Amino acid sequence: MNDLRRSLPAVSRLLEEAKSAGLLDRHSRALVVQAIRSSLAEARAARGEPPAEGWVAAIERHLAQRHRRSLRPAINATGVVLHTNLGRAPLALAARSAMADALGYCSLELDLETGERGSRQTHTASLLREITGAEAALVVVNAAAALLLVCNTLGEGGETIVSRGELVEIGDAFRLPEILQKSGTSLVEVGTTNRTRLRDYQLAISPRTKIALKVHRSNFRLTGFTSESSLADLVGLMKERGIYVVHDVGSGLLIDLAPFGLKGEPLVQESVAAGAIVVFSGDKLLGGPQAGIVLGPQEPLYKMARNPLFRALRPDKSIIAALEATLRLYRDPATALREIPTLAMLTADLRVLKRRARKLARKIEGAEVIPGSSSVGGGSFPETELPTVLVALPQAWPAQQVLALLRKNEPPVIARIENDRVVLDPRTIMDGELAPVVEAVRRVRAEVEGP
Repeated sequence: MNDLRRSLPAVSRLLEEAKSAGLLDRHSRALVVQAIRSSLAEARAARGEPPAEGWVAAIERHLAQRHRRSLRPAINATGVVLHTNLGRAPLALAARSAMADALGYCSLELDLETGERGSRQTHTASLLREITGAEAALVVVNAAAALLLVCNTLGEGGETIVSRGELVEIGDAFRLPEILQKSGTSLVEVGTTNRTRLRDYQLAISPRTKIALKVHRSNFRLTGFTSESSLADLVGLMKERGIYVVHDVGSGLLIDLAPFGLKGEPLVQESVAAGAIVVFSGDKLLGGPQAGIVLGPQEPLYKMARNPLFRALRPDKSIIAALEATLRLYRDPATALREIPTLAMLTADLRVLKRRARKLARKIEGAEVIPGSSSVGGGSFPETELPTVLVALPQAWPAQQVLALLRKNEPPVIARIENDRVVLDPRTIMDGELAPVVEAVRRVRAEVEGP
């Protein structure tokens, strides 16, 4: 039996072909050799069949793959606004510009007035105090880190009381009890899954109690025969005993979105006003970069800032820059709603979405405009459906194949399937992305329908 693998060309011969094709003029010899070896390995896996496009083309393909970044821009056509797999909140233009400006030398920890060393926290702390009414503010790398810092600083060696109905899993299989355990505090569960009264907290207080933790169930809803203590009542009970109340509000909502039909997420300002230490994310409803934010009274936050963990969890200059620029937009709520993409998408007028859908559909032969729904995502406003208008691609196209082809586009277009059809939701397609989406669909058509 003739084994085609024995007749595969040598690396040296393919290197000469690559040189003749000018590949060594554009790429280093080492990279070209790696691409040749990858092409040969691919052929061996195919029982010795040479590449259909030819050896030089195959080598060029492998070179292109080596030069392509793994982390690449993508177009979100899913309608999931805070899509965790796509990086959650897209940044406002002001935040992107600020982040780019900070990549060189910048005044991260330099007081330009005195010439003395400053704190990176000053760039965001005053804005957070102004917007939320908090006495003090700290920023770390993410919300889980913020909760870890709070519980380690204030609860290490003592007990933290938590309702059984709030022992949530925050994502990627990480659970709240595990974070509390790492912080050095002992978890004390109170109440039941569906009902936790103020008296349950009161009965759990002991000489070792240091924190009462209240966690907003942001990624699921608990309905039916339920009850829970209000934050204000819990703060009142614990304050007279010198016990800190920590409220993990999750998504960091700074503007009331109830007028737009979005209800159920706590406003950060209300939790601050209740007297709690508040913890939340920067890259969810706030619409900024990934960050963990802690707000509260001066004294406990000063303790956190002196904790060695705080140094380990501090954000870099690009995060500080993007967060500062995002927070500045909140000084005028109307500007924030217009300029912060997350808020603009969540509050988009259905008439505007219809116009965008029709504009997109007109450029795609066989596409239809149909009613549908978008979702918030990111563990925010669970089960809330936002009315939208979808562009459905041709019914005859195999949905899974179309999804895969769209992902392979440059830039990748991420869509979803409804009723065995691929649909595009204009709610999350950014300004300037309609043309690339149309071009991506054109390439898909060529693959699916042929010449």
